[in-house]
Amino acid sequence: MGKRRRHDVVRRWEENPILTVEDIPFPCNAVFNAAAVQKGDETILLLRVEDLQGRSVFALARSADGYHFDVHDEPVMEPCCGGEPFPRYERKGVEDPRITLLEGVYYIMYTAASEFGPRLALAKTEDFQSFERIALISEPDNKDGVLFPRKIGGRYARLDRPLTGETGNIWISYSDDLIDWGSSEAVMPIRPESWDSWRVGASAPPIETTYGWLEIYHGVKRSASGMIYRLGAAILDLDNPAKVLCRSAIPILAPREYYERVGDVPNVVFSTGAIMDDDQHIRLYYGAADTCICVGTVRLEELMQFCAIDGHGD
Repeated sequence: MGKRRRHDVVRRWEENPILTVEDIPFPCNAVFNAAAVQKGDETILLLRVEDLQGRSVFALARSADGYHFDVHDEPVMEPCCGGEPFPRYERKGVEDPRITLLEGVYYIMYTAASEFGPRLALAKTEDFQSFERIALISEPDNKDGVLFPRKIGGRYARLDRPLTGETGNIWISYSDDLIDWGSSEAVMPIRPESWDSWRVGASAPPIETTYGWLEIYHGVKRSASGMIYRLGAAILDLDNPAKVLCRSAIPILAPREYYERVGDVPNVVFSTGAIMDDDQHIRLYYGAADTCICVGTVRLEELMQFCAIDGHGD
């Protein structure tokens, strides 16, 4: 039997998936979409877990090597039941967290889900033991919010994905206080007739590199049998992140393995967390088929070569 051909830039860990419902110590339906951060020698994941009521909650997992995780016995954040206005807008759950270390605080941008549509919300923690909600920070329908890890031009910055009809593009907005946002600009549009032709959205929080801000994003294409979620990469200008320096023409990761193609939502690879080590080695954590969590690896130089050859500016 010949050697299996490698189709994707990102290398899947051979022991994927790293977390399934069997690894969650409390009753639930599925686990997927993990925010990720390195805190000292420890990798921390904030997991989106669907409980038996069908709501999304957040669970915490810790690892010494970034591949083998222990999950806390109980959720660390559940839909809010007190303190307006959160209960009304989290009735269907808290979804898709992203963690950014900013000014010594770990901020968590997440989606508050309710019958009124998805809205971005912000929480914070300093120790991953207690979590404090800050504010709802967008109008509906808005998802896929990621916070930059430092101010740009004296203001906080975020990427998000407001919907325009059924389609969605990536935008940037700015804030003086992390609560009120404006000065919004469109950054990355969908590309008709491409793998990201229906919706695009920010995945992992931007990573600052010598080339610019590395943004790993997801792109969605409609097919006859449903949606296909893939991952791509882009480099944004450090001083003006509304300017795209390059963007991958083809995906860096696509659903190919059984655990990515078969699950609660088939044909999905969807990331909400990535960690770049000091040697520019990136661990990309992603949900597969909205059923489990996986990890893949890639070096920054590989992404840059891929972007330089196959990408283009917008």
